Amino acid sequence: MIKEYILQNWALILILAAFVISLRETIFLNKKRIRHLYGLIAAIFALSIVVFAEFSLAADGGHAGIRAVLMAVRYSATPLIISAVIYILAKGFGWTVYIPALILTAINLISIPTGIVFRIGEDGVFARGPLGFLPFIAVGAYSIFMMFILIKNSKKQMMEIVPIAFIGFAFATGLVLPFVYQGEYSRIFCTTIAVSLYVYYEFMILVMTKRDPLTGLFNRQAFYSFTGNNPESITALISIDMNGLKTINDRSGHAAGDEALKELADCFLSVVGGRQRCYRIGGDEFVIICRQTTREETASIAEQIRKKVSETQYSCAVGYSHTEDGAKSVDDLLRLSDNMMYAEKARYYADSGKDRRMQS
Repeated sequence: MIKEYILQNWALILILAAFVISLRETIFLNKKRIRHLYGLIAAIFALSIVVFAEFSLAADGGHAGIRAVLMAVRYSATPLIISAVIYILAKGFGWTVYIPALILTAINLISIPTGIVFRIGEDGVFARGPLGFLPFIAVGAYSIFMMFILIKNSKKQMMEIVPIAFIGFAFATGLVLPFVYQGEYSRIFCTTIAVSLYVYYEFMILVMTKRDPLTGLFNRQAFYSFTGNNPESITALISIDMNGLKTINDRSGHAAGDEALKELADCFLSVVGGRQRCYRIGGDEFVIICRQTTREETASIAEQIRKKVSETQYSCAVGYSHTEDGAKSVDDLLRLSDNMMYAEKARYYADSGKDRRMQS
């Protein structure tokens, strides 16, 4: 029996083992989230045993009562797993996210004696009850909700949307393939979920290595990496430097300064489009890389940033540079945009009468 389980689930075992090893080595997740992911891995492993036992009993014939219990567990597992994914990965959700899945679990358990969702006759034949499609409806609703929440919590950029779409597609296969391949799909269900979660986790870690943890913008390392990728397509740079960060830190503390930087980052992200990327390259220094962006578009983005920031209690200096034919290097563009930005910063301090080197 153990040998058969290992042979049928060897790919799953390897994936879960790789997941565990990755979690042990990561430095990007806190201990609480790591513990929850360990629990999710254990749940998928336990579910694979349930599925194996159910199909082994079905092959032997009979065992209607035990099979009904195992099927109730299997039908309840997917919504519970998606609930766990939302709880672990999405912000702002507590244990209430599990409530619909727990209600569905209760209905599935009630179905064992009543057959309201499914029944297995004494002859071993499976049949759907009046609520036979409820588990699939629940999985569909949970999958849509999961994708909505993950996208909402993301920065809405392609490198985050793609893995979210991938995990959503993987869970969606649980709605279609059972009707195409019947029970055979259940044999690969656990592997499918494990692969999707592990791939999403690796994408998430990859994104974290490129993100500034405070603002969510791309970091300095990502800036150098991105500018080295097809630099000829970079047509403009926008340099931004916050005014008065030292004063905020000195007067109100570094937590207030951090809040200021995060609010400014949100302003930048609300303006840029798909051809622009925002980077935090220093304490209060930001750069926006623009690919295939015209001079007029670049000037418009810079002006929109000034307008957005003016609606906050903060201030920043903005400068930009542009090249029509790609003749200017990234270093040249950065020098020119920095020069414009520093000139605007000098005017700000001259007009305001503040000394940028000291508390005002």
